[in-house]
Amino acid sequence: MELETDTAPVVISGAGPTGLMLASELCLAGVTPIVLERLPQASAIPKGNGLYGQIVPVLDYRGLLEPMRAGTTYSGPVPRWAFGPLQLDLARLGTSPLHVLAMPQRKVEERLAERLATLGGTVRREHQLRSFSQHDDHVLLEVNGPDGDYQLRASYLAGCDGARSAVRKQAGIEFPGVTSADISRIGRVRLPATMIVAGTGEVEVPGAGRLQPGAMKMAAGGRISIMPLAALDSGAEPGIYIVATFEEDPDVDPDTPMTTGELAASVQRVLGAELPMTDPQWLTRTIGNSRIAQAFLAGRILLAGDAAHLAGAGGSLNAGLMDAINLGWKLAARVQGRAPGGLLDSYHAERHAAARRTQLVTRAQRALGASGEYADALRELVGELLTYSEPLRHVGELIEGSAVRYDVADGKPQHALAGLLAPDLALATADGPTRVAELVRAGRPLLVDLTPDGRAGAAAAALSVRVPVIEASSVTAPAPADAILIRPDAIVAWASGPAAADPAAGLAEAVSRWCPQAD
Repeated sequence: MELETDTAPVVISGAGPTGLMLASELCLAGVTPIVLERLPQASAIPKGNGLYGQIVPVLDYRGLLEPMRAGTTYSGPVPRWAFGPLQLDLARLGTSPLHVLAMPQRKVEERLAERLATLGGTVRREHQLRSFSQHDDHVLLEVNGPDGDYQLRASYLAGCDGARSAVRKQAGIEFPGVTSADISRIGRVRLPATMIVAGTGEVEVPGAGRLQPGAMKMAAGGRISIMPLAALDSGAEPGIYIVATFEEDPDVDPDTPMTTGELAASVQRVLGAELPMTDPQWLTRTIGNSRIAQAFLAGRILLAGDAAHLAGAGGSLNAGLMDAINLGWKLAARVQGRAPGGLLDSYHAERHAAARRTQLVTRAQRALGASGEYADALRELVGELLTYSEPLRHVGELIEGSAVRYDVADGKPQHALAGLLAPDLALATADGPTRVAELVRAGRPLLVDLTPDGRAGAAAAALSVRVPVIEASSVTAPAPADAILIRPDAIVAWASGPAAADPAAGLAEAVSRWCPQAD
């Protein structure tokens, strides 16, 4: 039975983490989307092993970090990180530039679903997008739900439906990139207690030596890592480990379900030694896909998360959530008729460039993990470079994502903060102490005026587009600027000083470009 056509400002296809975050961001900005999800309930498949990168501090900028920290095994900067087969000793930098939130993906989804519900949003489960047609002023969707087929008329359709995105394919958006012969096999299995070294947690593999938990080990046949599940999930059953191998295997059949025997055989090939394993909780294999959609925005169709980009070596969950943070306020402003010209187009420009940087990092790691004398030389040289602080910091910031700087001024000279995540300054205000992270949680543009005479705020008050102004003094010393204009996604759109001759120079142009008109 075909039901009456329903309407929505935005329809989101897919209720994974990216879709849930995008829906929350839209609701925060005053636009309630319809979220379609074909599954009857959230998937219990243990996909991601936590969040890392700039998304972790960004969650604090949305008030989500504290709720997510509850029950996690670790949250904060990490002293060490794997860069392919190399280990980054980030502790040498004093403060590590790389953040981690050790949290199973199912719990991330639970927290994001709770956030969406708090903001008044819902998910239509067991509703699957079948097809759509794009028109001048709307997108018409054909949907199958529990009560039959029906139509949805939306201003925009956002595809957050994963690597095999039906939205991307039906929109005709190309997905260029590389499919390598690399196969990663991952299993959550039980290892014999007799193989675990007391005190260190290392895994003693006869014939291969001791494997450090969580570290990537290069071997003749590829790479392997072993980590106790309890390091990720505080509620995990003791004795269960995440075993992952990475090797070239061009003849694998990706459609055949993986078995414990296949994982064990892969370990044997990679290590040249046997690793007994039983009681599989989850087994999967992935192929090294490295792809970026040609367009993240095509008419009234938008892509985010795995539908838009695949890194090929993890990190897609983090990048997808960052897509949603970037897109939500821009799309809401367009739907509400409050967006400055070109605002929504900047989503593709900014996040496509960010995806290319992520791809650079993951492809470099693959090159470092290759076999042969040339790769050996590359590893040795890069390893030497990483003993120096600045190269080490740069690689750490590339992995974090903080090295990505959006072009917020069309290539014109800008303050060093412009285009970066706003620093979380400790501030003193007339209403008491606060932090930048707390001030931006409403998802609105904001001018933080640190000038002693309030000149930046006075200049903002004279503009046609009204921007909330916080007059404060910086407790964090020294203050990196005299005034900072912050976009709704916590990115610095403009900054001045310190000690600039005119602390408001360029402010009007930045406000007109990045701040939606008031309601």
